[in-house]
Amino acid sequence: MQHLTQQKIRMDDVPLSRFHIKIAGLTFGAHFTDGYVLGVIGFALAQIKPQMGLTPFWEGMLGSSALIGLFIGSLVLGWISDYVGRQKIFSFSFVIITLASALQFFASTPEQLFLLRVLIGIGLGGDYSVGHTMLAEFSPRKHRGVLLGSFSVIWTFGYVAAGFAGHFLTALGPDAWRWLLSSSTIPAVIILLLRIGTPESPRWLMGKGRREQALAIVHKYFGSHVLLNDEPQVTSKQRFMSLFGPKYRRRTAFNSLFFVCLVIPYFAIYTFLPSILNVMGLDNNFATDLLLNGLLVVGALFGIVLTVVCSRRGFLIGSFIFLAICLVLLTLIPANQTVWLIAAFAAFTLVMSAVSNLVGVFPAESFPTEVRSMGVGFATSMSRLGSAIGTSLLPLAIVNYGMPATTGMLALILIIGAVVSIAWAPETKGLTLVDAAQDSTPQAERAFAIEAE
Repeated sequence: MQHLTQQKIRMDDVPLSRFHIKIAGLTFGAHFTDGYVLGVIGFALAQIKPQMGLTPFWEGMLGSSALIGLFIGSLVLGWISDYVGRQKIFSFSFVIITLASALQFFASTPEQLFLLRVLIGIGLGGDYSVGHTMLAEFSPRKHRGVLLGSFSVIWTFGYVAAGFAGHFLTALGPDAWRWLLSSSTIPAVIILLLRIGTPESPRWLMGKGRREQALAIVHKYFGSHVLLNDEPQVTSKQRFMSLFGPKYRRRTAFNSLFFVCLVIPYFAIYTFLPSILNVMGLDNNFATDLLLNGLLVVGALFGIVLTVVCSRRGFLIGSFIFLAICLVLLTLIPANQTVWLIAAFAAFTLVMSAVSNLVGVFPAESFPTEVRSMGVGFATSMSRLGSAIGTSLLPLAIVNYGMPATTGMLALILIIGAVVSIAWAPETKGLTLVDAAQDSTPQAERAFAIEAE
């Protein structure tokens, strides 16, 4: 029995341990905070708008401010982490989030609040890059899909928590928005303290030629019988532009485009959910919010099951098509058909929440260690840029074109996502990170055929 327990195994095949759960929990904290930060702004804006005399432009800018920061942070801090290490950004990002969250309480102008929320987004964006990467590089392949896919579930819990906080805190008085926005300091500071002492990714260390340090971490947390595959060292000069070279450009394009097409409708709709429900003629009350938030949670949990049971590729393509159909129905159903409107919107909410699990899975499984944070960061930054543009323009689109035309445009974006996924989506389920990233299996080769130079 002792002999069996000491049999050499690869890090990709170790059993799920308390350490994996700890890393997952620390990473999930960023997604809870992100969901909370993006969820509270819709409620806060209802009070801020009359106090600060917000124009539709500034309403859109404040609604999208954290997303703009996410774009910058994912791009810049993800790139930096591939050079200085995952762990440094893993901690530094929450220093930014904690300080900027607390300072929101003292904001007195739209410009000040916009800047602070951009800083929060920068911290969250950097954490998205290294969080997905850290968990992917530590996780066994058997459980990687569930752990990475669970990001969406935790984000949803943060968003739902923001809904409850928004309903109760905004009733406390005209300055309740200050307490509401700055309340994100509480989860941020807790996560910051718990992350102290997190080890560096051994895959990153190995890729940098620091083999002894990498093995020391592997042996400390997983045992001396665990092996870590040698991965290519960064010799020439793996730079950011390598994401657009012949080897990686197709997977860069796929991860960026599918991510963008999925999150634009998500953030555009749910950032301004109270306003959208009013335009649709649906009651905007606590019961309606509770129903939709419940569907978000159920959908996120259901998405984990589908991530395990279904192929990654089939789940993504089918969801894009279904979501587009739901939005088309919302443009065609008459405003007096309340039951059918609710049914279509509920189905959209359920499936959107479920498929959102894949945004944590595909990018992390698509790139090799030396460019993984840059790849994940770039895909995330593009998604947040698209979300920021969509969210900032949504109020103007509804005013100028009406709700049916606006939902029709969002449906078109989902159709584009389906086409991109049919053309380029890989099947990474069950593969090691090395296999998925280096195209060393038939499935990956078919999905990510390297273009000729």
